[in-house]
Order: sequence, then structure tokens, then C-alpha cells
Amino acid sequence: MTLTELLLISVGLAMDAFAVSVCKGLSMKKIDLKGGVITALFFGVFQGVMPAIGYFLGSRFANVISSFSHWVSFGLLAIIGGKMVFEAIKGDDEDEGSKEYRLDIKELLLLAIATSIDALAVGIVFAAEKTDLFFSVTMIGVITFALSLAGVFIGHKFGSRYEKGAEIAGGFILIGIGVKLLLEGFGVI
Repeated sequence: MTLTELLLISVGLAMDAFAVSVCKGLSMKKIDLKGGVITALFFGVFQGVMPAIGYFLGSRFANVISSFSHWVSFGLLAIIGGKMVFEAIKGDDEDEGSKEYRLDIKELLLLAIATSIDALAVGIVFAAEKTDLFFSVTMIGVITFALSLAGVFIGHKFGSRYEKGAEIAGGFILIGIGVKLLLEGFGVI
């Protein structure tokens, strides 16, 4: 596998994480560098670890994983997106001083898993192609981290302007990404 191919794969895998990071940034009332870095780390690490898991599982379990991964991704993204929409519509009764972004580790974990399941299949390809695993997963992780961090800041820029509407849109975007992954799993798109 060439460096260009690996770069394209890395960017392609990072796109879902980037989109979800934009949604996380939309929900930040006040920009928090620590929260942005932790969010990007979750996506970068999971996006890098999943191909390694796929590499070691090899083609033995490829059919099993691919038969349900789209359902898992859809379910997680739909639940989290729905929660974002519900909370934005419901409104919050918090005072202004507590409107700082709160890091929800459980939610980040679910989002990171949902956006990185497709990377398992890439790991299986890496095994078949005898690709340098360490270099490949490092590149995927670093690119995903960088794009996710940028996504948080881009999302915040728009979210701080449009607040409630941006958070509702972010929730629907997550649901849309889940639907897209589900339709890809069915071979519709």
C-alpha cells in the first residue's frame, strides 16, 4: 500500500469523526481547549486502534463484524443525536455560569466506537496487504485527531452564533450519519 493510498484511507476514515466533532463543538457554549483535545483524542485513538483489532482478527471474523456493524453505528448515533435534539428543544434551566461544556466520557466513548467500527474492516485489508501496522494506525490516529480537533473548533464557531438551532442541527447530523452508515451496510449507497 502506497503512502498516498494510506493518506486517503486515513482521511476517509476520519470524516465521520470530523463530522461528529463538529457536532460536539456546536454544543460548546464556551470553547474549552481541554475538552476539545480530549474529544479529539477519543476519536483519534479509537480510529487508530480499530484497524489494529481488525488486523489481528483477520478475515476469520470479517463476515460476522460487517453483518452487524452498520446497525451498531446507526443505533449509537441515533440515540446520541436524538438526545442532543431533545435537550436543545427542551431547553436548559441552568444558570449562565454553568453553561460551560461538560465532558461526557460515556457519550464520547459511544461516539468514538460508532465512528470507528468501519475501521475494523480496514485492518483486515491491512492484514491481507501486509501493510506496516504501526505506521498505518499511527497515521490514521494522528489524522483523525487533527481533523477532530479542527471539527470541535469549527463547530464551536457556528454553535456560539446559532446556539439552540446549531445544537438541533448537530443532533440531526448525527442521526443522518447513522442513517448513511446503515444504508451503506445494506448496500443501498
